[in-house]
Amino acid sequence: MEQVSLKIGERLKEIRNARQLTLDAVAELTGVSKPMLGQIERGQSSPTINILWKISTGLKIPLSFFCKQEEAEYTVAGLCDKDVLTEENGEMRAYPLFPFDPVRNVEVFYIEFDAGVHHESLPHVAGVEEYVFLVHGTLKMVIGGKEVLLQEKQSIRFGTDISHAYHNVSDKACAAYNMIFYPNN
Repeated sequence: MEQVSLKIGERLKEIRNARQLTLDAVAELTGVSKPMLGQIERGQSSPTINILWKISTGLKIPLSFFCKQEEAEYTVAGLCDKDVLTEENGEMRAYPLFPFDPVRNVEVFYIEFDAGVHHESLPHVAGVEEYVFLVHGTLKMVIGGKEVLLQEKQSIRFGTDISHAYHNVSDKACAAYNMIFYPNN
């Protein structure tokens, strides 16, 4: 997990320096405290998914920017525990399969939700679409206050500029592929 924290910190500092932003300015844009941002940049703190969403939303960059790696002619993706993003309690795990690519404007995750997990996601910027493909289990989605129950092998697409939440309503773990498409700028 230490390697992921260092990578996230390097990426945060990279984007902050490229935009010539101070830690105070990033704190104001993201709602994440200046001390926390400093700890993340130095690799002293491993941020939760919610903290990373606040940072990526505030800076208007994709979440997977923090896990981006060099690209080859083709890529075989698999679950890698060293890159996993987790909630504080570890009951939700997001594995970046294909981090954000500015040419394709997409990022792809494999997400595991333990039984009973409820995860609220902050709204993304306007024009972003999310696709959720439920592999196994049952997942209740709450999108803009409306509930949709996904069963195994069902999918949903929605605009993410509104609040949305994921709730595993079963007593077993569930898993989904998650694709996020960003508008062309």
